[in-house]
Amino acid sequence: MPEQIIDRVQQKYGAAASSTLSSRDAGVKAVAEAFGYSADELASIPAEANMGLSCGNPLATANLRPGEVIVDLGSGGGLDVFLAAQKVGPGGKAIGIDMTPAMIDRARANAATGGYSNVAFYQASIDNLPLPDASADCVISNCVINLAPDKSAVFREIFRVLKPGGRLAISDIARKQDLPPAIASSLAAYVGCIAGALSFEEYRAGLRAAGFEQVTIIESGSDLNTYAKVKSQSGCCSPAMGESSCCGPVPGEDSLHADLAQLLASYDVNQAAASIKVFALKPASGAEAATACAGGCRC
Repeated sequence: MPEQIIDRVQQKYGAAASSTLSSRDAGVKAVAEAFGYSADELASIPAEANMGLSCGNPLATANLRPGEVIVDLGSGGGLDVFLAAQKVGPGGKAIGIDMTPAMIDRARANAATGGYSNVAFYQASIDNLPLPDASADCVISNCVINLAPDKSAVFREIFRVLKPGGRLAISDIARKQDLPPAIASSLAAYVGCIAGALSFEEYRAGLRAAGFEQVTIIESGSDLNTYAKVKSQSGCCSPAMGESSCCGPVPGEDSLHADLAQLLASYDVNQAAASIKVFALKPASGAEAATACAGGCRC
């Protein structure tokens, strides 16, 4: 099942990366704004960095400062990386990690378009980061950790790459109650960030087990049905996607947003899931960090 999930995630997000989805599409822009991005923020970065895939704005709680190193897990087209790059300035660096080749290509093209000199993008899975120990001041993620089959490994990797005293600021989706069997077993619901979501307590326990302290998880109050606004947007129809785009779906090859629209039409996900904001700290004490690393992270 994990390999099937990974393959499906790469297929769907690769198709999104090859589309023309961007902030120029009213529905795509509306999704980003509904989840916490201002019109000014979206206007300040390449339009193609936003594909309507967010479930929050992790930078709102990241408290980035000039000169810091920020790592974005599941960076997609670079939306949060480019906004972070503005905040950390030329003396800092914003690093994006994504496992989908087409997303990395899109993000790098956006970086060239925007003339960013303090960003870097690496293709890798978020449970095996190509970064040194204690190299980041802050790790962010936006609706991606729920897609990882092994979330405990992801939490350990975040802990490993953070400097002592470093922090994580995550926007994600958490489960409020058990999902109906048809949703819980649906690959489309997993790729749509619903079926793979942890419960609030599982999320909190997973971070604490990895060694984090001061773990805070709160609901953002955002409406998850907002994703339906991207339905039938012309931006998801790209010649490169051929008939498997939302303009002319082939059975079994629907676009990511088409799958989400179908899910939302049949089930109100707000009943069982919620957009959340997550914040936690890596202990500054070397002794505490060493104790946490005994659980399996690479120190």
